[in-house]
Amino acid sequence: MTAKKHKIVEVDKSAFANYLKKAEEFYMAMLYAEKSEYWNAAGLNAVHCAISISDALLVKFGGIRSIDSDHKAVVDIMKQNLNLKEIDNKLSGLMRILSKKSLIEYDNTVFSKNDAVETMKQSERFYTWARQELLK
Repeated sequence: MTAKKHKIVEVDKSAFANYLKKAEEFYMAMLYAEKSEYWNAAGLNAVHCAISISDALLVKFGGIRSIDSDHKAVVDIMKQNLNLKEIDNKLSGLMRILSKKSLIEYDNTVFSKNDAVETMKQSERFYTWARQELLK
């Protein structure tokens, strides 16, 4: 079975720091939204944190970034291009985070506190692991 082709672009590896900065800001905004009990904002910032830290990993270790319209494509792209400790386990968590994006952003339901807290926990685990990999 051949690997599915996804849309990517080459990026100078030094630009990973810009994506890391974005991830850090989304992470802090997630925490602020949680403290303010803004559950939709907390959930969406958790998702964006995971997307940006994924971009940072791909840029630093692969010199590429996903431009696929499906955010979940980044999971396959990372699997195909990165050889990091625990990556398979971490990518299953990333997929769970990314699966919440449309629900939070476009669905007519309101993201509950329980949903937000769970998504934030998953995002924090992924963010913490990825940040450690980036700063080695």
